[in-house]
Amino acid sequence: MFDNIADLTEKIRLGEDSFLELKEVRLSGSRVSAPRRDSLADELAAFANSRGGVCVLGVADNREVVGIALDQLDSVEDFIRELCISAITPPLAPVIERLSLPSNTGAMLPVIKVEVPSSLFVHRSPGGYLHRVGSAKREMAPDYLARLFQQRSQARIIRFDEQPVPGVTLDDLSPELWQRFRSPRLTERREVLLDKLAMARPDTDGILRPTVAGVLMASRDPRRWLPNAFIQAVAYRGTEILPHAGQHYQIDARDITGPLDQQVLEACHFVGRNMRVEAIKQMGRRDLPQFDLTAVFEAMVNAVAHRDYSIYGAKIRLRLFSDRLELYSPGAIPNTMTVESLPYRQAARNEAITSLLAQCPIPEDEQILTDRNAMMDKRGEGVRVILDSSERLSGKHAYYRLIDESELLLVIPAASFSEAPD
Repeated sequence: MFDNIADLTEKIRLGEDSFLELKEVRLSGSRVSAPRRDSLADELAAFANSRGGVCVLGVADNREVVGIALDQLDSVEDFIRELCISAITPPLAPVIERLSLPSNTGAMLPVIKVEVPSSLFVHRSPGGYLHRVGSAKREMAPDYLARLFQQRSQARIIRFDEQPVPGVTLDDLSPELWQRFRSPRLTERREVLLDKLAMARPDTDGILRPTVAGVLMASRDPRRWLPNAFIQAVAYRGTEILPHAGQHYQIDARDITGPLDQQVLEACHFVGRNMRVEAIKQMGRRDLPQFDLTAVFEAMVNAVAHRDYSIYGAKIRLRLFSDRLELYSPGAIPNTMTVESLPYRQAARNEAITSLLAQCPIPEDEQILTDRNAMMDKRGEGVRVILDSSERLSGKHAYYRLIDESELLLVIPAASFSEAPD
């Protein structure tokens, strides 16, 4: 927004409106004394709750560019970054840019441009839930706030995975990744195909942008726009997390990112790399792994397909211990389902994602993990496979547990070599 100096200068000349806020900066020593921290947090959150906007620091109320001293730019930027993290919930991640703008005398003076896109979330700042009305911020009326939560999928009424992601363009998607969903017989334009697949949708300005599903399935690193769209995998030594035992309590740790199908496969490799495999020599040599990798594959597919991506700050967590595997997936169980009914019922929180996974081919060298050719079959058999395959291997029941109505935990017991089944 206002991406070149001429456009930004002209916008400042015209004055504040729904998309522009101007702030003069004053410092007391190295501490920013103006604008006030809470006030600036309110302005930035109001932009995020509306259609986005730009705040320029270093411009007075009379639209005169007064600048920021060069040796104070770091302090001002730190001030902005800190309040976006600690004074706004969920935190903001604006684009902070240092520029030089012409003053009334023609001198080029440093300023800081803070660009805030319209957000996928509804943000609360010290002044409450605010939005931008013309050149002012206003507290949202209860009915307006309820509609905004609904529109941004926090109320789970609109499918979150089909929402356009602010600030992302179709060029940010990898052609190699989205073209794998194209039928060989069809030659639709990119825009038509992505819209049909729910990988792109028009935003409030009518601009076609990648959806949450599009970013998750067709970008090399979804974390650029969805910071928690990854799997945090840790393999521990022993049966408990014991950081006080020294630096070697973790055997392996990795943040697994990439498109969702790649995350599934790399998570399976993580388990295969860190689990024990025993050689059983009764009636010829036979390898007995701690975990059935087909069950692990199904568990990972279910986790990336059904987790709630609208919960800010949550990620899939894979924990590997000597006696069990734990998999934490953000979100409650959808559509009146219960933990007990999981093996028998089927419901999808993310229709676009599950549809894409059902069309997503598995590389030939990875098909040892499953007998099908696509990542998902949508027949609702995954939970049954996880429970049955795990019990056949270990002789113990795998189980699910819902934590605080916000996270689903799957525990798969490891096979005990001393009690190996016949």
